[in-house]
Amino acid sequence: MQYSQIPVLGFVAASGTGKTTLLTALIPLLKNQGLRIGLIKHSHHDFQIDQPGKDSFRLRAAGASPVLLVSRHRSAMITDILPVCEPQLAESLRQFDQTGVDLVLVEGFKAEKFPKIELHRRGLVQPLLYPDDPDIIAVASDEALDLPPPLPCLDINRPQQLAEFIMTQVLAA
Repeated sequence: MQYSQIPVLGFVAASGTGKTTLLTALIPLLKNQGLRIGLIKHSHHDFQIDQPGKDSFRLRAAGASPVLLVSRHRSAMITDILPVCEPQLAESLRQFDQTGVDLVLVEGFKAEKFPKIELHRRGLVQPLLYPDDPDIIAVASDEALDLPPPLPCLDINRPQQLAEFIMTQVLAA
């Protein structure tokens, strides 16, 4: 992917499919393999990282952007996007510090062109994305799917299977 020196792999699905739940189970498995994992999450919601009354909020309200919050435990960059527009993955990767990271996982950005694993649950009755998206490299589902070769069907309820796929098919490439 452009703007990335390291592999980038997305997880895409309809809301409620369990992207975050799967990623929270998958990340420790990949870390146990010695990988350093970064993550970019696309949110469709307006979110607030700082709170009214806090110094960072007051400084941003005064017009500072970006604001970098730092402590001995973590840091957070807060940048107001003006004019308001839908974020692009390439721009997010440009801003993302990739030093010290072996793999960037991405939750969302399903319309963008980069390698993705599609998540599917039969109970949600959503159409599959892979027929219209050549960047989908696997489908993880809670039901067996008859996919065209070479597209593998992985078990969404077996994060270890996805970790093995990532190690052997994504990172080994």
